Amino acid sequence: MAGSLNKVILIGNLGADPEMREMPDGTKMAKFSIATSEKYTNKNGEKVSNTEWHNIVLWRGIAEVAEKYLKKGDSVCVEGKLKTRSWDDENGVKKWATDIQGDSMTMLGSRRGDTDSGQSNSMASEPRMQENSMQNSENNSVEDLPFS
Repeated sequence: MAGSLNKVILIGNLGADPEMREMPDGTKMAKFSIATSEKYTNKNGEKVSNTEWHNIVLWRGIAEVAEKYLKKGDSVCVEGKLKTRSWDDENGVKKWATDIQGDSMTMLGSRRGDTDSGQSNSMASEPRMQENSMQNSENNSVEDLPFS
């Protein structure tokens, strides 16, 4: 019997600035959504664009980097896994949501003209963060991605 794999790789743009929370034990969490778009021409020759929104959750050091560097509109690559959660709303109805729990993040650039700190828009000072190693990647080029 084959094993299983829960792996997600998304490249998209932030829909809003990250929302930060601190857990009672001091652990930081960042939540934000990113949009991915698919463009194609349908059988009638019409150009079609579909945008999908994805909820991203980052923890600890990666969350702190997101808080410091990411803003609405920024392009980011997030790798992680799908996590489904449930809760009861105020009427007792069970609700479900599926998030991407990010294990690593690569900042791909900004749509902003300037950054508050005066850094270049490539944000190369902290291009890639990984939950396990928390080390910067040597390669932060989009051309290095295996699916581009």
